[in-house]
Amino acid sequence: MGASVVPDRNGVDPSALLARAAADVGHGSRMMELLSQRCRNSHTMNRDSATRLSATRVWIPIGAALFLVGLIGSALILPELRLLHLLQAFIYVAVVILARNNSMWGVGAGIAIAVFWNGLNLFVTHNMQKGAAAFWSLLQTGRIEEFSGIPMLVLLGGIGHLLIIAGCLAIAFDRRITDKKLWRMVAGGVVALAYLALIVIVARPR
Repeated sequence: MGASVVPDRNGVDPSALLARAAADVGHGSRMMELLSQRCRNSHTMNRDSATRLSATRVWIPIGAALFLVGLIGSALILPELRLLHLLQAFIYVAVVILARNNSMWGVGAGIAIAVFWNGLNLFVTHNMQKGAAAFWSLLQTGRIEEFSGIPMLVLLGGIGHLLIIAGCLAIAFDRRITDKKLWRMVAGGVVALAYLALIVIVARPR
């Protein structure tokens, strides 16, 4: 004859109590596991958010600053460019401010102006290649060759534009930003290029 479980004085089956306790332990374990998973997910999201945040807080301002250094250096070498470069600088100030607020107008303007300017100096004037060659010569000889200052500043500006493009793309593909209307990006790019064309017409050296 098998052993039987004898209820206690209150009529409670001890095996039922043990089963309930085991169930409570299992439920608590699952809750701890879910809480741990949420913490890990929150940490990952915060880390990803910080990475994306650096697009507007670091990449774009640094890229704009590099290009502005190029503008200032070029204006010092060629004084006739000062007015044009002063007006051109406003584009980058606007891009930094708008992109910091995750504005698609700023994203479109930043990408359009950077792609246009880099494309012009890579495939038309070839000033970026000349700047790279001049910089390499400077590293080898320790001397800046005559007429190499402008191409080297163009190269610096091109590098700044690459950072701007990277930062703007990071904002454009940020899934946290829901108000990403394509027409605003296109409009921002069109406005930036139209402004550039206008100031070139008005303030270019005669």
